[in-house]
Amino acid sequence: MLIIAASEVDADLLYATGLSAPDPFIFLQTGRRSAVVLSDLEIDRGRRQARVNDVLSLSQVQADMRAAGWRAAGLADVAAWLLIKRRVRSVRVPGSFPLRYAELLRRRRLRVVAGEIPFFRERLRKRPEEVRHLAAALRIAECGVEAGVQCLKSSRPGPDGILRLGGERLTSERLRATIDSAVLFAGGIPTQTIVAGGIQACDPHEVGHGPLRANQAIILDVYPRAARTGYFGDITRTVVRGRASEALKRQYHTVAEGQQIALRLLRAGVDGSEVHARILEHFEAAGFPTGSNGRRMQGFFHGTGHGLGLEIHEPPRVGPVAQRLESGNVVTVEPGLYYPARGGVRLEDVVVIGPRGNRNLTRLPKVLEI
Repeated sequence: MLIIAASEVDADLLYATGLSAPDPFIFLQTGRRSAVVLSDLEIDRGRRQARVNDVLSLSQVQADMRAAGWRAAGLADVAAWLLIKRRVRSVRVPGSFPLRYAELLRRRRLRVVAGEIPFFRERLRKRPEEVRHLAAALRIAECGVEAGVQCLKSSRPGPDGILRLGGERLTSERLRATIDSAVLFAGGIPTQTIVAGGIQACDPHEVGHGPLRANQAIILDVYPRAARTGYFGDITRTVVRGRASEALKRQYHTVAEGQQIALRLLRAGVDGSEVHARILEHFEAAGFPTGSNGRRMQGFFHGTGHGLGLEIHEPPRVGPVAQRLESGNVVTVEPGLYYPARGGVRLEDVVVIGPRGNRNLTRLPKVLEI
């Protein structure tokens, strides 16, 4: 197995080595023995932190290659040299492996085969230690949401209905900065925090911009990465500063009921598409249809959940496509309903799948009006 990437952005490499680095390096596993090849900049840290058998110096390997008459000494050439020295003629690489690297290896008469996604399938079934890391990342995300809620509580509506804080308009940007600051102080790295109010919340991945208004739904979706471990937390709450209309309250409670359906059904062996279908059926029966209104999608038009780990979105999925869940999967549960006339509502928790049900890792309560 061969990976050449920067582990700071490559979850498979981070999983294999435990070493987070911003620049590409080589991971090689032959049989049960693993090795990394690191630059002089990273080698001392790699010797302390990398969970591998051997930590090799890139400059030393390149010197050995030049002594043997090899001209090129880029990372793919270094990998080829090491493979040939080990009498390996075929390698399995991730699906994201750069084509340029693959071509260079093939010129050395090495067979390159693309592996599955994710490269390490065991990533999908979290070990107890990983579940603890995910729970800790969730605490970080919850700190962000709590900071946002406190900021909203301190705001007051102006005569135009726009929320004001300290005499100035409270915007999505300002509230996002408050949330992200809390995440940073809690040990997380903010990633595209969503603060979307009113009609903006009807686009589930709209991060939000401009002034926030009283008596309108505001979606807070916070999904930071824990700086120490690299695992993600993910939580969504929908809140109203002031009073929600009766229509919005009904929409909110219907979403909460949909989430409870999923929480009752999710367990090992269950097909996620069946859970998703049950939620859609409940929403339809409650008078919340899904489909296009001629201009945009409305209703429940995204998946019920996704895997969570060293990537914010990873398998398995809980959605329209059939996919059976296994014990140890960690997935989000985040149904939503979106209608331009009322705004969007989404609620998201994170659960660990077990043989008889699931365990909710999320602690933060759900409150609509603040």
